[in-house]
Amino acid sequence: MSIHPVMQRLAEKLKRTDLPQFVAGDQIRVQVKIKEGDKERLQAFEGLVIAINNGPQGTFTVRKMSFGQGVERIFPFNSKVVDRVERIRSYKVRRAKLFYIRALRGKAARLKEIDRVTGKIRN
Repeated sequence: MSIHPVMQRLAEKLKRTDLPQFVAGDQIRVQVKIKEGDKERLQAFEGLVIAINNGPQGTFTVRKMSFGQGVERIFPFNSKVVDRVERIRSYKVRRAKLFYIRALRGKAARLKEIDRVTGKIRN
């Protein structure tokens, strides 16, 4: 299944280039624009990238723990709501989708931090 050429050109034109490179297993902070009445402010959503879906309109899923409750949010790459994304740290993972993290709690959910430049495990 291919995309119509006109749609493909439009998608290329709207594609964002200001986002950093990140992969599943990275901890990121997403600055989200929140509109309250007539005011607009930024709210940080910091968590682990558990999935990246590529495609014409790609998305990435970020999971965090909030007061003992798991919270996941799916962000489109080209969304105007996403102001900026910062990569905080990277963890060693062997999968592209980290859905198994949903079932883990506490120490079982720990991951080993890795330096993406050298590939060495930090601890």
